[in-house]
This record gives sequence, structure tokens and C-alpha cells, in this order.
Amino acid sequence: MFEKEKWPAGTLLAPVPAVLISCGDIEKSNILTVAWTGIINSDPAKTYISIRKERYSYDIIKNTKEFVINLTTKDLVFATDFCGVRSGKNIDKFKEMKLSKQPGKEVKVPLIGESPINIECRVTDIVELGSHDMFISDILCVDVAKDLVDDKGKLDLTKANLIAYSHGEYFTLGEKLGKFGFSVKKK
Repeated sequence: MFEKEKWPAGTLLAPVPAVLISCGDIEKSNILTVAWTGIINSDPAKTYISIRKERYSYDIIKNTKEFVINLTTKDLVFATDFCGVRSGKNIDKFKEMKLSKQPGKEVKVPLIGESPINIECRVTDIVELGSHDMFISDILCVDVAKDLVDDKGKLDLTKANLIAYSHGEYFTLGEKLGKFGFSVKKK
């Protein structure tokens, strides 16, 4: 058992995904790094991102009601950090980070070609929370890199070298410790 001390309420849930959010359209687009994201429902598939109102991408997403969650990898960690600390008001982040725009299948928003998984989303609700507003969204489709899928159609995310964010730092995902249901599996 750990001896504990009380801290004030804060955002210490960790690790969380660090994702690149693309918004806009193929001609005029932006990328924003977000760590406040996750799945909120299975059927229908729903997700959310939370963004501060003063962020450049906030109005783009609020007006178009579309965005793409691009999962990040070890190879994208520099771009992930850069897109979180630089504003799209001043620079073209796709160009600056040498990232490819791929057309979405369900949204006008470009996918980041270097991301192995792209989640195309349409906003259904915006919830004002305080420092951030939450964009609750339907997941319209998921674009998956073919080299992550084996010949039987099984997705192998370990090949993607995904990263996570924990209390101000980026980490690659580590060793597999088990799989869903292993604790109750019959021997």
C-alpha cells in the first residue's frame, strides 16, 4: 500500500493519447495537438476533443463541424510537439512539418498521410466546460494503414509505434502485459 498526500484537483490522469487534429479543407487546413480526447461511446461510435476557445483551430472546427484525429507515432513526435506550441495563424504546419495531406473519405478535412490511423469525425454537440469546450462527435470512419493489418484482417497496432503523453512528456508504448479478458481466461 502507498502512503498518500492530498493535492488540489488537477489534470493528472496519465498517460493520455497525444494526437494531431487536422481541420479545415485540402486548400486551407491546420493541425492542432490535443491530449484531451477519448472514446465516449461504442454504438454509435463517438469521440470527443476538448479545445480552448482562443486556439486558432477552435473556430475552424466550430464552423465546419468536422475534424480528423490522427494517431501519432514515434516518427511523428517532433511534429506532435511542434503543432501544439505553434499557431496555425502564423504558419502552415503541414508545410513546415513536411506532412502529406490525404483526402478524407467522409469529411472535407485532410488526413495526415504519415499517421497510420486517421479517425474521421463530425461534431454533434459542443459543451462549454470552462477552460476548454468539448466537441462531441460521431466517428464516421477510420482509415487504417494496410501494413498494420495481417493477411487474416487482424489489426496489429504494435507495428505503429504509437506514443502517449504523460504529465508534460511523450513516451512510446511499451511491452504487452496481457490482453482483454486474460485475468478470467480458463487455463
